[in-house]
Amino acid sequence: MNRGFYTIMAAQFFSSLADNALLFVAISLLTSMNAPASLTPLLKLSFVLFYVLLAAFVGAFADSLPKGRVMFIANLIKISGCALMFLTVHPLLAYAVVGFGAAVYSPAKYGILTELLPPEKLVPANGWIEGLTVMSIILGTVAGGTLVSERGSSFLLGLGMPGIETGAEAAMAVVVGVYILAALFNLRIPDTGARYEHQERNPAKLIADFANCSATLWRDKLGQISLAVTTLFWGAGATLQFIVLKWAERSLHMPLDKATNLIGVVAIGVALGAAMAARMIPLRKSLTVIPLGIIMGLVVCSMVFVTSVNLAYPLLALIGFLSGFFVVPMNALLQHRGHVLMSAGHSIAVQNFNENLSILTMLALYAIMITLNLDLDIIIVLFGMSVAGIMFFIGRRHAANQREHDSLALIGEHKH
Repeated sequence: MNRGFYTIMAAQFFSSLADNALLFVAISLLTSMNAPASLTPLLKLSFVLFYVLLAAFVGAFADSLPKGRVMFIANLIKISGCALMFLTVHPLLAYAVVGFGAAVYSPAKYGILTELLPPEKLVPANGWIEGLTVMSIILGTVAGGTLVSERGSSFLLGLGMPGIETGAEAAMAVVVGVYILAALFNLRIPDTGARYEHQERNPAKLIADFANCSATLWRDKLGQISLAVTTLFWGAGATLQFIVLKWAERSLHMPLDKATNLIGVVAIGVALGAAMAARMIPLRKSLTVIPLGIIMGLVVCSMVFVTSVNLAYPLLALIGFLSGFFVVPMNALLQHRGHVLMSAGHSIAVQNFNENLSILTMLALYAIMITLNLDLDIIIVLFGMSVAGIMFFIGRRHAANQREHDSLALIGEHKH
C-alpha cells in the first residue's frame, strides 16, 4: 500500500469518528428536549436521507473533481451541520445536513481506492478501510457516550472554552475539531490523475444514467448477490444500533453513556471479522461466506434470553464478528464488479442508494414498532428471523445462478 492510501485512511477515520460521536450528542440533545422515543431512530433516518435523494448525482460529482477535493468539500458541509446544532436548529434538521455532507463524501472515499490500487489489492484495502471505519465507530460511539456523560460535560466546561455554556455545546465543539482534522488530511490526499472525460450535468440524463447503472449491477449474476448482501447488512446494522441501545436500557438497566460501550463491542467484533476475512477469503471465494449471514440472524434472536452484562458482551462481539466476516468479501466483490461494469463513482452511488434505502426502510419500520409500543423481545426476534430468512433466499438465488451458469457453459461446449 502506498502513502496516499494511508492518508485516505486517516481522513476517513477522523471523518467517520466525528459522524458517530455526533449521533450520540444529537441523541442526548433529543433526550434533554424530552422528545418522544420514536424520534431517536429518525435521527439516523434523517442522516441517510440524502444518500438516497442524491444517489443519481453524487457519483458524477465525485468523478468530476479530484477525489481529495470532493472529500474536503464534504467535510465543510458536515461542519456547517454542526454549526446549525450550535444555533439551536432542531437536531433532526442539523443532522440531516451532516448526512448531506456524508452522501457527497462516500463515492469519493471508495472510488479513489479503485483509482489508486490494482484489483488484487482491493480485498485487503477494503479490510483495512472497513476495519478502520469500524474502529472509528467504536471510538466515535464511546467518545460520544463520554462527551454527553456528566463527567465528560463537567470536564469540558471546566476547560473554559469561549462562547461555550452547556455540556452539549462543549461536546459539539470537540466534534467540530475532529471534522477540521479530517479536512486537513483531505488536503494531503494525492491527485491520482484519474479523469473521467465528460461528466453529465443534465439532471434528467443523470437520473436515467443512474437507473441504467443500477439495472446493470442488479442484472449481473455476481453483482446482484453482493449488492443484496451489503444492502441487507447496512440496513440491519443501523437498526441493530438502536435495538442494542433500547435493549441495554430495558434488559441490562444501563444509561446511554454506558450503553454506547455495547455498540463499541459489536464494532470490535466487526473489526475482527473484517480483518480475518481480508486475510482468509480471496476475491474469487467471496460468495462462500453467505451462510454466516443466516447464522448471524439466528444469533441476534438469542438476545432475548440475555439479562446479564457478562453474557451481553461476548454475544454482541459474536454478532459483530459474523457481520464483519461476511460483509468485507461482499464489499470487495461488489466494488470489483462495479469497476468492471461502469466507473467507480457510479457503482458506489448505486451501492449507496440501495444500502441507504434499506437503512431508511428498516429504521422506519423500527420507529413504527416503537410507536405502537411493541414488546422489545418481539422486535428482536422479528429482526433476527428477517435477517436469517433474507440471507437464506439470497443463498438460494446464488445457487440458482450457479446452476444456470453451469448449464449455459455446457450448452456452449456442445455447440463446439
